[in-house]
Amino acid sequence: MNNNKTRRDQALETIKINRIILPIILGLGVVGYLLWKSFDPESFKNISWDFWAFSWISLGLFFYVIRHLSYAYRLKILSEGKFGWKKCIELIFIWEFASTVSPTSLGGSAVALVLLSQEKIKAAKTVTIVLYSVVLDTLFFVISLPLLYFWLGPKVIRPGMVQLNDIDGYGLTFLIVFLAMTTYGSIFFYGLFYRPQQIKKLILYISKIKILNRFKHDLERTSGDIVNASKQLKLKPLNYHVKSIIATFSAWFFKFSLMSCIIYALIKDLPINLNQTALIYGRYESMFAITAFSPTPGGSGLAEYLFGGFFSDIIPENLSIVLAFLWRLISYYSYLIFGVIIVPHWIRHVLKIRKKNRSIHNSN
Repeated sequence: MNNNKTRRDQALETIKINRIILPIILGLGVVGYLLWKSFDPESFKNISWDFWAFSWISLGLFFYVIRHLSYAYRLKILSEGKFGWKKCIELIFIWEFASTVSPTSLGGSAVALVLLSQEKIKAAKTVTIVLYSVVLDTLFFVISLPLLYFWLGPKVIRPGMVQLNDIDGYGLTFLIVFLAMTTYGSIFFYGLFYRPQQIKKLILYISKIKILNRFKHDLERTSGDIVNASKQLKLKPLNYHVKSIIATFSAWFFKFSLMSCIIYALIKDLPINLNQTALIYGRYESMFAITAFSPTPGGSGLAEYLFGGFFSDIIPENLSIVLAFLWRLISYYSYLIFGVIIVPHWIRHVLKIRKKNRSIHNSN
């Protein structure tokens, strides 16, 4: 029991406020370096912060609010009303904050298990929410990325790529990440909806590997939780799944739509049409996929560095750093800021309840 308590405490450490220092240093450090390297006073003077720019930026902010509410709505659906709107919105802020201060390769899912387990819902439901969220998120990418590729061609992966033979490090990374997403998404989907016992056997087999001895108990418990989660999901009505899919796809769509708003805000001579908007959208989604396994917190540093290259055929080099900073300010630093406000209160609340429960347990 003490070991389990330690693991929970370690997971909570992941979302503590002092962990924002590293991603801020990495992100702003890269921004500062690129600004120093490509600074052009004349180009900055020509940026018009007028009604046009603020209108597009405001639209981008509105899209991000819709994105957050879509995720909150999904959590409300998956929790089957156990959480109200206010609690769902708060938990998504904390979930996103966990993602910003954790390596992108880990994401916020591991912390989400601990996060939801503190909210007095059953373990099986917690696992159901997190694993089904992974399946839904993966489903979006497995559907949208091929559609964007067939619509726009190889150039959706990176500038200058006109055929698959032009594949390079970026293209190869993109394909590897896409295959990895498809593989683990398919495994979770197969396990949750078709053969949970098979997945249970696989996890129990993996738990026997010596190097994973410290996780043996957790893996055994997770294997049982997957079976229970599978039973729960199979009993859900079609409406439950349809609403969950719509909420998920809306959240990702509005996330990637932000980029078009930022680019159109500052580059006034860029033609605004469906293909151009789709290309910006698709390029952002491809860049996100490539940074999905970044070892840095929230892809910090790497995302800012890659931005200019991914949009080099759309954004002038001397403006890319301004746009990159504006993009990250809305999509990344905003969650760090809200996390500073929300997370300490939530952690104090969790620790207070835990202390109270321990006192009751000890008195009995």
